[in-house]
Amino acid sequence: MAPTALVLSSHVAASQVGGGAQAAALERMGIETILIPTVLFGRHPGLGPPGGGDVPQEMLEGVIAGVEASGALAGIDAMIAGYFASAAQVQAGARLIDAARVARPDVWIVVDPIMGDEGTGLYVREDVADAISRELVPRADLIAPNAWELERLSGLAVRDAASALDAAKAVGRPALVSSILVGDDIGVLLTCADGDFIASHRRLATAPKGTGDLLTAGFVGAVVKGSGPLEALRASVSDTAALVGCGSAAVSEL
Repeated sequence: MAPTALVLSSHVAASQVGGGAQAAALERMGIETILIPTVLFGRHPGLGPPGGGDVPQEMLEGVIAGVEASGALAGIDAMIAGYFASAAQVQAGARLIDAARVARPDVWIVVDPIMGDEGTGLYVREDVADAISRELVPRADLIAPNAWELERLSGLAVRDAASALDAAKAVGRPALVSSILVGDDIGVLLTCADGDFIASHRRLATAPKGTGDLLTAGFVGAVVKGSGPLEALRASVSDTAALVGCGSAAVSEL
């Protein structure tokens, strides 16, 4: 029986970003995926008016209720919670996490606290960001923020691998943190029960949209298929780097 993941995040029809891109990546890895969209967009909002809009709360709650009624939660190995358009959607996500833990006590909960980025700042409403911090991060077995999001969650500056590690420890959850400066390169920090590691690769002048989403999906997929955290870090960062033309990743312990 193939492993199964549930993704609660955005669906963007014409851009390889968000939950739709994660679901496709997981499926390519041989992982059956349930996608519950929080928004339906035509393209990435960073490219201009995206088209579409938020999934109405009543509809989102109905889709979640249908998934629960199907009995599917008992069969999921991992859940990724990503983009939310409202605080009410975040609350629905928290309730779904709780229901998944009842149905499958060993389910692995990964929260990608999508809030903003360096140079852009916050790109969800304050109440959404606050709800993610309050409701989802404490429920996570792993958080997957970028450096800017980790700063917001921790209240600490993130400038390099050492400061990122301090910030992740302050949040108090195992973490997979992208966009960490490693000299002239860019890196991903993993802090978990197995240790603290940094994977780095050549830095591009402009990062393509969606690389963080694919990194998280690749890491989750590798772990769900049986890889250890360090092996999953090496594979997911190398695959993402190769996809955008940055070669392979170098991994070291902090």
